[in-house]
Order: sequence, then structure tokens, then C-alpha cells
Amino acid sequence: MRLRSLLYVPAHAERFLARAHERGADAIILDLEDAVPEADKDRARDGLADGAAAVSRNGAKVFVRINSGERRRADAAAAARAGATGLVLAKAEISELGSFALPAIAMLESPGAVLDARDYARHPDVMGLLVGSEDLATELGATPTPEVLRTPKLLVHYAAKAEGKLSFGLLRSVADYADLPAIEAAGREAREHGFDGATCVHPTVVPLLNAAFAPSAQEIAWAERVVEAARGGAGAFTVDGRMVDAPIIVRARRILGL
Repeated sequence: MRLRSLLYVPAHAERFLARAHERGADAIILDLEDAVPEADKDRARDGLADGAAAVSRNGAKVFVRINSGERRRADAAAAARAGATGLVLAKAEISELGSFALPAIAMLESPGAVLDARDYARHPDVMGLLVGSEDLATELGATPTPEVLRTPKLLVHYAAKAEGKLSFGLLRSVADYADLPAIEAAGREAREHGFDGATCVHPTVVPLLNAAFAPSAQEIAWAERVVEAARGGAGAFTVDGRMVDAPIIVRARRILGL
């Protein structure tokens, strides 16, 4: 499943729901959690079916970020009835995994959750991991700068990849969405580390993520040359003046989707 860009949309905000399908995101996350005031949470949950139908008109996958606490189960059930692809578990707890009808992206938002990341990744109902930057920084008593977030995000990324799960995120917070050059650079950096995609809170970021988490024309051309040369059956050979062996061939085939 290609998930380069996952755009948060408040599930109660009709003006955002109406245009979300135009944004080009691979997935829309209908947010029932932090983006929705307490007074609107029931209305947002009750409108999930209509919201999911609206935002998926151009083929975007639909995820629902559900609340923690007493709303959790009702939110998850409503997401399943709405036909969502999966859940985003805000403040995910290992003890609750396996109790929902949909696959989940576990959002790790505490120091303990980061340290237990591989336990989350091992669970069969978890399809991917994501760090909640702002909540984690608050739990740490820290400021969510790229320097502070880099280590925990990489630890969670390694845990996801060790278990063959998807890994989402930039090595910075997504809250500062106005600094587009920084986000563009962070997207390229995240892909170099092997992240699969990232969430965003503003539609202007979507095309930057789509470009960052997709191979460039130059990468595709290089991968084609490697795969073609590999047909000769040599254990190691040279392409563009660099040695190529088995792991590099695997990387090239992945770029081409083989």
C-alpha cells in the first residue's frame, strides 16, 4: 500500500471535508482526536460514514484517528462501519491492540511507548508506527525541535522496519507547516532513512511529501540500469562507476516496484 502522504482533516469540519479529495494525498486521516473540540466529538463520530465517502472520491485511503480513553471503542466501531481502511491509535497502548476490527497505525506519544516500540511493531494488527511529536515532547518536558525528535523517531523507525511494518514521519514536528523548504528537505531526509511516508496538517505539504517519498527520474533510470545489468548473472559488477552486488540489486528492484 503506497502511503506517501497522509493528510489530517478534522472530522467535524465540513468545509475541509468537502475539498479533501482534491488535495492529492494518498490517505486522508479523519481526525476525531485533538483537532475536534469536546463539544463536537459525538457529531464528528456520527458523521464518519459521510466524511469517508466524501474524502475518498479520488481514491485516497481513509484512516480515522480515534480518541484514547472511554471514547476509544465507540470511535473504532464507527470507523469500521464507515468503511475506513484503518485506524490511527492516538496515545497507543500495547494492552489495547487486537481489540479493534481494523488494522492500525500505532501513534507512540510517550517515552515508554518509544522504548517499547518493537513490541508494538510485532503485533499482527499493527500495520505501521508513527511518533506523536508534540505529545512526546510534552511528556519529556522538552521542546519539539528536530534535534530533540531525531533519536526517538529513528528508534521507532528501526522498530517498525525490524518487524517489516510501515514507518511514517519526518525527523521534525509537522506542526510548523508554513516552512515549506524545511519540510521539503525533511521529506528527502526521511526517505533516505527509509521512511515510507509522513502525515501533514495542511494541504500545501501534500505535494512535497508525494515528491519526497517517490523515486526521482534519475533514481528510476539508475535502477533500470542495475536490474538490466543483473540479468547477466554476475555476483558483483559495476554500474556508473560503482560496485553493485546483491543488496544494491534488491534496492534497485524496490525502486522499480519489482
